Amino acid sequence: MKIAVINGSPKGKYSITLQTVLYLEKKYSEHEFCVLHAGQQIKALEKNFSKAKELLESSDAVLFSYPVYTFLAPAQLHRFIELAKSNGVNLKDKYATQISTSKHFYDITAHKYIEENSLDLGMRYIRGLSADMEDLLEEKGREDAEKFFDRFLWSVNEEIYTSASAEKTNGNIIPATVVSAAEGQKTDKDIIILTDETNPDSNLSAMINRFRNVFGYKTRIVNISEFPLAGGCLGCFRCAVSEKCVYKDGFDTFLRENIQKADAIVYAFTVSDHSMGSRFKMYDDRNFCNGHRTVTVGMPVGYLVSGGYSEENNLRTVIEARSETGGNFLAGVATDEYNTDEQIDTLAKILKYAVETKHTAPQNFWGVGGMKIFRDLIYQMRGMMKADHKFYKKQGIYDFPQKNKGKSLLMYAVGALLSSEKILSKMGNKMNEGMLMPYEQILKKTDAEKSSKK
Repeated sequence: MKIAVINGSPKGKYSITLQTVLYLEKKYSEHEFCVLHAGQQIKALEKNFSKAKELLESSDAVLFSYPVYTFLAPAQLHRFIELAKSNGVNLKDKYATQISTSKHFYDITAHKYIEENSLDLGMRYIRGLSADMEDLLEEKGREDAEKFFDRFLWSVNEEIYTSASAEKTNGNIIPATVVSAAEGQKTDKDIIILTDETNPDSNLSAMINRFRNVFGYKTRIVNISEFPLAGGCLGCFRCAVSEKCVYKDGFDTFLRENIQKADAIVYAFTVSDHSMGSRFKMYDDRNFCNGHRTVTVGMPVGYLVSGGYSEENNLRTVIEARSETGGNFLAGVATDEYNTDEQIDTLAKILKYAVETKHTAPQNFWGVGGMKIFRDLIYQMRGMMKADHKFYKKQGIYDFPQKNKGKSLLMYAVGALLSSEKILSKMGNKMNEGMLMPYEQILKKTDAEKSSKK
């Protein structure tokens, strides 16, 4: 596959984001990575866009690589996209994805910007990688980068992507086509469909049936409308110490033994009053018997939604944010607004892939920001929230950056250098070169490992 890498960083080859691309190029050398330093060369591209157009149109996929600047991509990358559109570049049906690096401050809006413009250009968009600036220097960060690219290649092979071609219908298109369940559905995984649906003839029931029939594993339904919940969370905080709910209805044990031990969960609901409905909200609130502990980290999730989901911006935010904060890979949301069968089949494929590969992805702004708020809260309240405190210590969530004295001293030294025009004029690009040194070591190590395997 020929991949046009659009480097949106104004630093060109000194871009930290680009180092992740170079790492993937070494790991996946069977693919051709063609880098265009669009951010650095934007003035020249304004005068002559022909070579960029040729690269884009001759490639199979476009990979946008950039640092997050002020909620979005850098202005230079904005201008490049404007030029691509005004020059009539034909990118229809080519694949698009992205890699960004940041400290996760509003990486979500930056990624959405690239996605929306990719769809404007008629491209087939595949979810990208939002990495911390220093992720590549850690083994987990490199694993995350490889997982991202493996999923990208799998998505291309399976033709699973987001496009702008789907047209909404009136939402009353169910029942979905009945599909016979495969005789050989696997049973070595525990897949739950969590719902509050009580009407077997509803759109949602038909969606659930289709998912169960096309999914590669046998599933079990947990209907929360049937569980005798004694009431909603009282906010009494007794569970913060005992890990047991004050209610005696057995929900805490049921939750831990019958739901949280699953390999994946599919939530199925009908949009009600701009949310998942009061029963689901009671279920969610009663999950507080686990306090602020993200006990399902690594578990992939999916959603089957009946109703006008596309018009519910806040609900869509809630669903993505709850997945990110919980450390759950969101395999997708299938609705009954358009192409219902196709959406369900795609969700089933992605969730099956995630279960089998144990796929995870770095948390974005919602996940990172949310956990930092909880981290500070629990540390301050550790005397009362003993169960949470114990969990946070064990999971290494107490990563207070202000306690890293070595890095703080280094930043003082860098600040002193940047405040001296005389020193800066002598340094030239040495600052950027110095920042890339640890990344270059990773790339050299990758080359050495690859050579030793030949």
